[in-house]
Amino acid sequence: MGRYTGAKCRLCRYVGTKLMLKGERCFSAKCALEKKKEAPGRQPLNRRRRKVSAWGERLKEKQKVRFSYGVMEKQFRGTFARATRAPGDTGDNLFILLERRLDNVTYRLGFAGSRAQARQIVRHGHIWLNGRKTDIPSCLVKEGDVIEWKERSQKTGCYDMAVEEAKGKSVPVWLSLDVEKMKGKMLRLPEAEEVVAGFDGRAIVEFYSR
Repeated sequence: MGRYTGAKCRLCRYVGTKLMLKGERCFSAKCALEKKKEAPGRQPLNRRRRKVSAWGERLKEKQKVRFSYGVMEKQFRGTFARATRAPGDTGDNLFILLERRLDNVTYRLGFAGSRAQARQIVRHGHIWLNGRKTDIPSCLVKEGDVIEWKERSQKTGCYDMAVEEAKGKSVPVWLSLDVEKMKGKMLRLPEAEEVVAGFDGRAIVEFYSR
């Protein structure tokens, strides 16, 4: 399955929750979920709906996480397989791996307003990882790694926007950010309780275990 290229707001309506796919717009009155809460193609809320099966609920939870992080199905399956091989809870491992993606860390540092924008910034080669150009969004960031803007990219309009974005954004405790230099660092690996809020890892494990 390829990457979804349609209207992002339809994904939020499909899973019934805000996935923060459009940055600041998701916090405003323009958010589509605030205007129309039912899923695309469904009748208004006062009409009777078919009951969703347990499998359907697990599927929706899996899709909610996949859409939120902007990961294609094949990549998501691969990440889940890696999570099953790691010691500890598979669901927790899954979220930790997703959080360690370079595009996600770029977003968490405030270098972009959304994960989709962060993925584009990484792909276009604007981000350096430990002083080297890294244009692979799925690259996993490790403890001690340094993330910063390429020097030439600091003269672009997207860099100026990123500076403004980073000024008003607090970063997770497992990251540090020097706003003046627009340089971030992974202080340690994220812990499960710091990244799983709003998602049900157990439902995803049950979905793939069916």
